[in-house]
Amino acid sequence: MDRLEGYVSHIRYHNEDNGYTVLELETTHGDEILVGTFHYIAEGEYLEAEAEFKDHPAHGPQYQVHSYTVKEPEGKEAMERYLSSGAIKGIGKALAKRIVKKYKKDTFRIMEEEPERLAEIKGISLQKAMDFAVQFQAKQDMRQAMMFLSEYGISSQMAVRIYGEYGDRIYEILRLNPYQLAEDIHGIGFRIADGIAAKAGIAPDSEFRIEAAILYTLQQAVTAGHVFLPKPVLCRSTGDMLGFPAEYIGDHLMDLVLGKKLIIRSEDDQERVYLRAYYFMELNTSSMLMNLDVRFPAGEEEVRERIEYLEKETEIALDEMQKKAVRQAMTEGVLIITGGPGTGKTTTINLMIRSFEMEDMEIALAAPTGRAAKRMTEATGYEAKTIHRLLELSGGDLGNEQYHFERNETNPLEADVIIVDEMSMVDISLMHALLKAVMPGTRLILVGDSNQLPSVGPGNVLKDLIEADVFPVVRLTRIYRQEENSQIVYNAHRINSGRQIVLDNKNPDFFFFQKNDLRSVIASVIYMVKDRLPSYIGNSPFEIQVLTPMRKGELGVDHLNQVLQYYLNPSSPSREEREVRDGIFREGDKVMQIRNNYKLAWKITDAKGFTIEEGMGVFNGDLGIIRDINHFTERVTVIFDENRRVEYPFSGLDELELAYAITIHKSQGSEYPAVVLPLLTGPAVLCNRNLLYTAVTRARKCVTIIGRQEMVEQMIRNEKEQKRYTGLKEQLAQSALIS
Repeated sequence: MDRLEGYVSHIRYHNEDNGYTVLELETTHGDEILVGTFHYIAEGEYLEAEAEFKDHPAHGPQYQVHSYTVKEPEGKEAMERYLSSGAIKGIGKALAKRIVKKYKKDTFRIMEEEPERLAEIKGISLQKAMDFAVQFQAKQDMRQAMMFLSEYGISSQMAVRIYGEYGDRIYEILRLNPYQLAEDIHGIGFRIADGIAAKAGIAPDSEFRIEAAILYTLQQAVTAGHVFLPKPVLCRSTGDMLGFPAEYIGDHLMDLVLGKKLIIRSEDDQERVYLRAYYFMELNTSSMLMNLDVRFPAGEEEVRERIEYLEKETEIALDEMQKKAVRQAMTEGVLIITGGPGTGKTTTINLMIRSFEMEDMEIALAAPTGRAAKRMTEATGYEAKTIHRLLELSGGDLGNEQYHFERNETNPLEADVIIVDEMSMVDISLMHALLKAVMPGTRLILVGDSNQLPSVGPGNVLKDLIEADVFPVVRLTRIYRQEENSQIVYNAHRINSGRQIVLDNKNPDFFFFQKNDLRSVIASVIYMVKDRLPSYIGNSPFEIQVLTPMRKGELGVDHLNQVLQYYLNPSSPSREEREVRDGIFREGDKVMQIRNNYKLAWKITDAKGFTIEEGMGVFNGDLGIIRDINHFTERVTVIFDENRRVEYPFSGLDELELAYAITIHKSQGSEYPAVVLPLLTGPAVLCNRNLLYTAVTRARKCVTIIGRQEMVEQMIRNEKEQKRYTGLKEQLAQSALIS
């Protein structure tokens, strides 16, 4: 082991997530390369390190640092070097030289204790002098805090956020209640806070720990799609996680209720425990829907003549349920239309739009995702927006929120009619935000397929609205769209009704290949995506989507993406790469955003690079292609649908994952030219009828299933769906009784 000391002359690389750093150290014997974990380091600082020499096969001679100390510069040369390094904004080489020349070895003491004296130097005002002092002290405090937090295993990136939130209060918080971090700072969950608390000596049965675990369990339930948890389920889950009896957990619930963090409500002899925000989302959603539920006068003869005129004008003969939908759109404040693929939902929407046009109404069309909005636009000829764009999402902070919508109860949408498609994807949060921007007197028409998987986010809005039986619901069941030719539509309806499908490969848009082992299934998936299907359907391999029920396992998303990346976008000297987590991102890779980021900016540019549109927000499930990886700027450029260009810092790449294969759940609301489904084995909880139905209905031109026929048959027989705890249905029923 060698002892090295000198100035940090250049930081070549620093990973904010884990502190891994490559730096150049200027010693009395020459420059050396040091690599290791530095939680806080800046150019110009004086470093003492214990390090081991290694001759790296790719990067050459370097020292692996085992321990280090950052020393405050003591000599005049050291002080001047530190101040001129850029550590203090506004002090360059010339000014640093003048400061040290005047105050010599007393420079740092004066900056700490008598900063006003810096104004004695020409070019430094009193205000600047105080600003330099604040920066100097902040650097000292930051370094101390970063080193302190690193002792608890906190990454440098997270430590910066923690210190930014609390400042010097961090020492008291970690001593008394580290679980406060999980409540106050996005990205620090219970698990991280619990690890910190254990190192801080917090007792395992601390009330802070129990209450934080309860909140964590409920937040995890929200992530899984629930809006509340029954009290026994909550107590059992939290108790199992902590190793305590469920009864012990229940004793702590009332403190959280009194602290206005939880709400407990009784319904059907069941105590439901909500995070406070989600209870009021359901309550207010119910109330706002009821306020929209008004009837508009229209005579029966007028309605009948309108429908006859529309049929004649469009040369479309509507069935009775479609006529009912158009009729009720003219008379109802809230209308729900549901139906499977090929049942005429788009035709019905188009005729409703034409009917509203005849009355010169202002119409707004929306869908949950960009792809769904684009399809709606193409099908209707009217511009459809994502709900986020309709509500004019702003990524700026508003109070404690990370984002807000410009359209709300004080700035409502200016529309007479709002039609929302793909309602099965709309969660309770988005529904609540939409309704806040809808004025009473506006017609709201909600369209979707209630047999699709529920939203990724919390709630089961469309299904709850239908089952509440409060608003008129029109169910479209007659199949129109190429029934005699489209095996996709035909099989989707058979799956939905629990009937087995014919897998004889006699139709041009639905194929099945029997494969009984993993190797054969994976080989067939590669062949279909890379070679066979692109020429058959006339689309590139990147437009063909592999869907799978699972994330883990040989046929899960994680493994399939690695395999497909190898064959579809292999390593090449012409393509830059970036290591991420357990894999690699490469220029040309197909990727997906895996969480909502309301602050991420995007822009659309023309052929000359000029910006023609820009906005905020990239959302869970958005697909894109990596266009550029720039190691100098440490940024990755991704092009999403509608040519939205988004730049990610290297530190933000945890929001992306490869998307050659995605889970069926993530495919909701999207449509692909072709879908490939590897189905060999899988847990019953994931492999059910609802999932298979959703997967098949994602394809526009072609479905290819590869695997065991027994697995397909088993999924059709399996009606069990994962239980979602939601209360909107009951809230609506109670509101209807009151009104």
